[in-house]
Amino acid sequence: MPKWGKTLIAVSLLPFCIGAVKALMLVVGRTGRADSVWVALLGGAACWFVVFVTLPKPMWLYVVGHELTHAVWTWLFGGKVKKFKASSQGGHVVITKSNFVIALAPYFFPIYAVLLTLAFLIGHLIWDWNRWSPWFHLLLGAAYAFHATLTFHVLKTRQSDITGQGYLFSAVIIFLGNILILLVALPLLTGQANLFSVFGLWLEATGTVLRKIGRLFA
Repeated sequence: MPKWGKTLIAVSLLPFCIGAVKALMLVVGRTGRADSVWVALLGGAACWFVVFVTLPKPMWLYVVGHELTHAVWTWLFGGKVKKFKASSQGGHVVITKSNFVIALAPYFFPIYAVLLTLAFLIGHLIWDWNRWSPWFHLLLGAAYAFHATLTFHVLKTRQSDITGQGYLFSAVIIFLGNILILLVALPLLTGQANLFSVFGLWLEATGTVLRKIGRLFA
């Protein structure tokens, strides 16, 4: 698809971005009663932020996760990974299939947080790790903060993934992807909201935005 077509898609998705933000605010309000989960998540995020601003940034670890995310989404779309390279200076993968999701996934898909969650779920099923839940939430908060801070850090430099897809289109997809991850994760972590109701809130908020836009042009 030409970049001008992606730009049109990006503009058309802007109301959905606004609706997603409004839905996220409502979800945060509804899940705020899960004090034990939120305290651990925010505590883990705060711990990572201290590391982020005071110590050298672990770019090798970030690049490995970045390229691994490309690989994982390539596999999910039925492609193959021919070559994988990662270093603190950068990395790349040679893949047999590509699309905008594969290209932009590292910027919205928190690979280490997902791997941590899968490891905890497997351990919980086998050994009943319920008593370790606070530590899981603490580490999860740190893992997501790792994703958010280092993604923001690398986005300050020129990224071929971004330029290849177009700046506006990439920005919208990355923004929307990150919000959707939170809209799914928070209800599952806290048990204070239903996923169907969450997406209902998103659609309702987006509909409100579209109606307001419609009145402006009426």
